[in-house]
Amino acid sequence: MINVAVMGYGTVGSGVVEVVDTNGARINQRIGEELNIKYVLDLRDFPGDPVQDKIIHDFETIVNDDDIQIVVEVMGGIEPAYTFVKRCLQAGKSVATSNKALVAKHGAELLSIAKEHNINFLFEASVGGGIPIIRPLNSSLTADEIEEITGILNGTTNYMLTKMFYEGADYDTVLKEAQANGYAERNPEADVEGYDACRKIAILSSLISGQQVDFEDIYCEGITQITVEDMKYAKAMGTTIKLLASSKRTGDRLHAIVAPCMLYPEHPLYNVNDVFNAIFVHGNVLGDAMFYGSGAGKLPTASAVVADVVDAAKHLNRNIMTMWKQDKLTLEDKGDAKRRFFIRMKGDAEKELPNLKYSFGDVEIVKVPELAGEFGFITPVMMEGDYDTRANRYKEQILHMIRIEG
Repeated sequence: MINVAVMGYGTVGSGVVEVVDTNGARINQRIGEELNIKYVLDLRDFPGDPVQDKIIHDFETIVNDDDIQIVVEVMGGIEPAYTFVKRCLQAGKSVATSNKALVAKHGAELLSIAKEHNINFLFEASVGGGIPIIRPLNSSLTADEIEEITGILNGTTNYMLTKMFYEGADYDTVLKEAQANGYAERNPEADVEGYDACRKIAILSSLISGQQVDFEDIYCEGITQITVEDMKYAKAMGTTIKLLASSKRTGDRLHAIVAPCMLYPEHPLYNVNDVFNAIFVHGNVLGDAMFYGSGAGKLPTASAVVADVVDAAKHLNRNIMTMWKQDKLTLEDKGDAKRRFFIRMKGDAEKELPNLKYSFGDVEIVKVPELAGEFGFITPVMMEGDYDTRANRYKEQILHMIRIEG
């Protein structure tokens, strides 16, 4: 029998218990041994819930029980999760977590401790919810040099942008609807400002580079400035707008960014709508691959956590995770990245066109008839730093800029 402790009995923690209860026979068959949830750690009691018999309130019970071989951390946040996970690993217990904040900040150290003790620190559910991406990067794609990972990594913002695009609703309206449907928190900042997606792309960037990528170093722009007018221009251009988290290799440097982008229909992420997530990967040998599915939610996330538990159970005395060094990777400067830009501007297109061509080069004008007193234009490919310099001349006229991907 393999004994497991679950730390946290919230949405994901209760999902982990449910997945093990529902699919226990199949899980045991795949492990070749019986999986048993011995403890569930939480501050609360759950009278009437069958889990109450396993509820404990003292972490020391877990760390001091030699029968516990695998620990699931689904508490969220940095502390006390970091302290608890570190002590479990030091005690020789493998850990599976869904905690993206913990992995983004302390992943390198915790992977190193796991390696020292010949156990595992696994975190499939920390990126993309139920979508398998960590495991493929760790095993299936290890023969490749990963040159790009670009993803829609946040279901809340993708739901909101989908509603804005197809229904013409404004930001405030779709945010309230997302909150009413349980897709957005009462304080939605982590989602709408892009911080959630930023932590996830930091984890993926660390994995593919082999060095620590701090999410604080990644340029991050959320969706709070996206308007109904932006969506009208996107439709006129035959594009859509998505919040992308992207990490691309340029030579020996990595460029990472989180920002809303306009996508044309040929882009692989164009048709990823509603609360779904998708991750596009380009390898120098494999070429293109796509991973698509439920990026959040109780059971999809719990499914990924339990898959890590199964992996840990099958490799109890063997470390299987790719490491990344604690040495920090210096990212390519944002200003050096090349792309096209869409700009909304106050004024008359015909009058402004000669100046715009002088400043930006061969621009393409975009008009939406019902939007009087303004127009849009698309720049040729240029460095972000060059765009900033040129746009500064028109800062009183520019209403909004959105990057164009692909």
